[in-house]
Amino acid sequence: MAHSSELSERERQVLEAVIHSYVATAEPAGSRTLSRRFGLGISPATIRNTMSDLEEKGFLFHPHTSAGRIPTDKAYRTYVDSLMRVDPLTGD
Repeated sequence: MAHSSELSERERQVLEAVIHSYVATAEPAGSRTLSRRFGLGISPATIRNTMSDLEEKGFLFHPHTSAGRIPTDKAYRTYVDSLMRVDPLTGD
C-alpha cells in the first residue's frame, strides 16, 4: 500500500496537480501546464524534476519521451487514502 509519508510536501502538491489535470483532461500532464494551471509557486523545471522523482518512486508513468506524465494505480491509491479532501455533508 502506498503511503504519502514517503513523499515530500512538494511531491504531494505536484502529484495532486497531475491527478487533477489527468482526470480533467485525460491527457498526460506536462510541467508547463501544471505551472500555469495550478499556481504551485515553482518553475516548470522544478516541476519536471519533481515529476521525475515521482516516476522513480512509482507514482507517475511517462508514456514516451516527449509526453507529460500520467498517474499510476499507486498514485490514485495514495490520493484516495491520504491526499483527497472531502467536504463534510450538510443537511441541506
